[in-house]
Amino acid sequence: MTIDYHVHLEEGPYSFRWLERTSQALEFFQHEDEAKKGSKQQMSCQVQRLVQRVQKGCYSEEWLDLYLEQAKQLGLREVGIVDHLYRFQETRAYFERFMRLDDSEIGQVQRYWLDRVMTENIDAFVSTIQQAKEKWRQHGITLRLGIEADYFIGGEEQLAALLVGYPWDYVIGSVHFVDGWGFDNPQTQHLFEQMDQSALQQSYEQFFKVVEQMIHSNMFDFVAHLDNFKVFNYQVENHAFLDAWYKRIAQALTTTQTATEINAGLYYRYPVKEMCPGPRFLQTLLDHGVAFTISSDAHFPDDLGKYTSANTELLKNHGVQAIVAFEQRVKKMIALT
Repeated sequence: MTIDYHVHLEEGPYSFRWLERTSQALEFFQHEDEAKKGSKQQMSCQVQRLVQRVQKGCYSEEWLDLYLEQAKQLGLREVGIVDHLYRFQETRAYFERFMRLDDSEIGQVQRYWLDRVMTENIDAFVSTIQQAKEKWRQHGITLRLGIEADYFIGGEEQLAALLVGYPWDYVIGSVHFVDGWGFDNPQTQHLFEQMDQSALQQSYEQFFKVVEQMIHSNMFDFVAHLDNFKVFNYQVENHAFLDAWYKRIAQALTTTQTATEINAGLYYRYPVKEMCPGPRFLQTLLDHGVAFTISSDAHFPDDLGKYTSANTELLKNHGVQAIVAFEQRVKKMIALT
């Protein structure tokens, strides 16, 4: 029995690809008669379900129940549902301060993206998860409320003001932007293609500097996907450079007693096809005694729990005896048996 502490309910932009992926998730839970698959009747029913999903939104009880169903099927002990801070309209000033949103090509792409993902209200999200906790408890699963907050150097005070006053069980720190560039956005991937190894290494260094300062800010209960700058598989070939940074990040985590995660999201959703952290980074973190939790980074209910069992076994095989969990921002340990 394991946990999944990094699960999302939705993510824009709202394209036809988003509709297709949402339809796929709904179909996953229908268990329909094979004889009806591919029929006009089956398609009509699927369209009706998709229309209801779009109309009711990601905070509906019906959508959240699919996550519960999957968690039960997998035998998960605890599930932490989070949302990206950039999903909430109340945080616009924070992201406008640090993202590139000018009239350049990148700025226009990112402004388009932000306008289409920042659609929700933070109070609605918090209320939805808090109200669902009892129902999940009745089914034998502990539901936790988390938030994934993008960290920007110099934005600590503004970020703290956005997070205060909510009953978070934990706050995840993450880095998705380097110098205002959202590096994991497929529409800006071409910036990687323009870099030689020297420029790529400089960009990695800038990324790791932000990660290191995020950890030293002491604002987060755990930090997410520590090496997600590799998202599109543009890799630095200088292993000595990477190993030095892996050690610096590990030392920052142990000094501040901040946990991290094994995150499967890049493995099954992005070109790099590798867990975060990668094998060399993971070994360094383990050698330093860094504490871990387990995450699928699911954005749809059928992805909940993906590779959590495998990554739990991976930690056990490395001699890890317990993983971290949280309640009301208090760390606890769950023994791996």
